[in-house]
Amino acid sequence: MNICVFLSAADLDERYTRPAREFAELVGKGGHTLVWGGSESGLMKVVADGVRETGGRLVGVSVDFLSAVARADADEMVVARDLAERKALLLAKSDAVVIMVGGTGTLDEATEILEFKKHGKHTKPVVLLNTAGFYDGLKAQFRRMEEEGFLPLPLTELVFFAEDGVSALAYLEESAGVR
Repeated sequence: MNICVFLSAADLDERYTRPAREFAELVGKGGHTLVWGGSESGLMKVVADGVRETGGRLVGVSVDFLSAVARADADEMVVARDLAERKALLLAKSDAVVIMVGGTGTLDEATEILEFKKHGKHTKPVVLLNTAGFYDGLKAQFRRMEEEGFLPLPLTELVFFAEDGVSALAYLEESAGVR
């Protein structure tokens, strides 16, 4: 399975890097492919290293203004013209999406992917990996959106909130019929 991961390229605290590394190792050991922003820095590097070291493939989608920090040993690297094309390519090359901790770029990617799913533009499973409660506020906001009628489908059909990498990957594999 090709698993797209949206996440930070920043260097982060161990409370975020350790769970990200554990998830990446599960992806690699499961024989899956990581589809990610292609960066060789921060949390993106941690995840790519974990997948690579446990036998998984790496498919990067960088963007022209970040191509200098693209990972050289990726199995495949595509350089998009802009961020919109990058998001489209990441989604096109994946079977499932995991949203990990990140900043405004990750939040932008997450909301666009969820908006596409809401409108039926894709049916890929989407997991929001809530490491260290990072997305508790967003989870509460989504629940409010659902309760107050802002979502045209049940929240459980839009996104799965996972508290750890094991449950995230189990959900993806079950959704894809891998298990």
